[in-house]
Amino acid sequence: MLGTLNSLWNRVFAIVGRYSMYRLVVFALGALAIIAFVLSFAALVGPAPGEMLAALAVLAAAGAGADVVTHRILHTAWRWEASLITTLILLFVLRPTLEPWGLVGLAVAAVAASLSKVLLAWQGRHVFNPAAVGAAVLTILSVWLPDLGSSSWWVGTPYLAGPVIVLGLIVLLRTEKVRVIAVFLVVAVAVAVVYAGVQYRSAGLEFDTWDVFWPILWSSPFLFLGAFMLSEPLTLPPRRWQQFTVAAVVGVLAGWPIVIGEVSLGQERALLVGNLVAVVFSLRTAVRLVLIDRETLTPTVRELSFRAERRFRFAAGQYLELEVPHPHPDARGTRREFSIVSAPEELPVVKIALREGSQSSYKKALAVVPPGAELSVTGVWGDFVLPARGDAPVLMVAAGIGVTPFVSQLRHLRLADQDRDVVFVYVASDAGELAFRADLEAAGIPVIVFTRDRPAGLPPHWQWAQGVRLDADGLLQVVPDIASRHAYISGPPGLIADLTPALERARSITTDAFSGY
Repeated sequence: MLGTLNSLWNRVFAIVGRYSMYRLVVFALGALAIIAFVLSFAALVGPAPGEMLAALAVLAAAGAGADVVTHRILHTAWRWEASLITTLILLFVLRPTLEPWGLVGLAVAAVAASLSKVLLAWQGRHVFNPAAVGAAVLTILSVWLPDLGSSSWWVGTPYLAGPVIVLGLIVLLRTEKVRVIAVFLVVAVAVAVVYAGVQYRSAGLEFDTWDVFWPILWSSPFLFLGAFMLSEPLTLPPRRWQQFTVAAVVGVLAGWPIVIGEVSLGQERALLVGNLVAVVFSLRTAVRLVLIDRETLTPTVRELSFRAERRFRFAAGQYLELEVPHPHPDARGTRREFSIVSAPEELPVVKIALREGSQSSYKKALAVVPPGAELSVTGVWGDFVLPARGDAPVLMVAAGIGVTPFVSQLRHLRLADQDRDVVFVYVASDAGELAFRADLEAAGIPVIVFTRDRPAGLPPHWQWAQGVRLDADGLLQVVPDIASRHAYISGPPGLIADLTPALERARSITTDAFSGY
């Protein structure tokens, strides 16, 4: 069952992974807005059609205008997708209206959200979810200026729960945050039920858990808050356990809103507290890198070496997000994720590798970055790290450029003088595309190579698979003791799905799926 779900997940990821996260979120929120607009004609949601259109126009004009001005002042590229995402989130969080002062309040929230991206930033990345900042600012202002309106979270209605779940799940599959948001939902709903029970009993009313549970699940803003706001990668910490911690903190505060003066720490304020907790976990992950060298490893693979300008920290197997500003970026924008090839012991040198041949605007821009140029790393993420127990046997399966996180891990083992039982399975198009052979040979581990042609000069502990294509049965044949190993696989989602029947026999499976860039 677990293997089937894992296989299905990788096939779905292969589809949604073709789209940039920003573009996919825009599509999802846009579809949700259209559905809500249609429902508004039947009065099945709070706002009327005219109120929704007026609110959308004001939020878009104020938010985009503020974004354009700030980016021109800072000489940075404006990303219309980011502006539109903030606008659409605010549309569902704030109260749409036709009242003049209410529209002014919407404009204030949109401008506050935009300014927070640059004023509340740390080392090039915004600290707080911009829409949450805008909604919180307006709610606090409404204490003294009630005509401006405040957050209403009208998206929390049974009629929108289904669309929010479906569209939100698509976004969560793309961002790989399904489990994190599931933790948030469980905590938030459970705490909210307990909170409701305390209120009922203090009022002397009879309390039935299930009578309260379903309205909280379907009519609360938890689904929207989790899927479209808490899941934002830039405001989450790098490691999975840290993300679970943030999800639990936000869940508790959202489910049990603590009243402070005239406002409470519910919903968007709870998310802001969670963003602060995430910052504590992420203080050292953003850094600027200086390009120092570019090396050709195979006919299509290039390795780029950088020097970190200040203290930088990562674990072998993690990935970084590198920003390359350039004019007219394509749909996937100016940022890409790369597994770190170098080991932590090689710092301040940081290396990544990429396969050339794509026509993306990002790769074209990165190809002409000159030595000495500075690029920003927005953060380091990932749990593709080796088991904590040093004696745990490991199987590494790499396909193409998916070899990179393993190279970092093997370099780390060698430089840290650690000995580990590792079997390496390497899939490449042909012998000439076997990148990082020197690192694999230096590791002294058994390597099984799946290439069409036989690589020349194979070391004694290497084995060529006679040109056959790797599948689940083939993996079981070349790694007969797979049941005793922790399996790690890095490559295209399709290959991971194909090998899942074999990998599910391992003691554990850790995957690193990529869909190209």
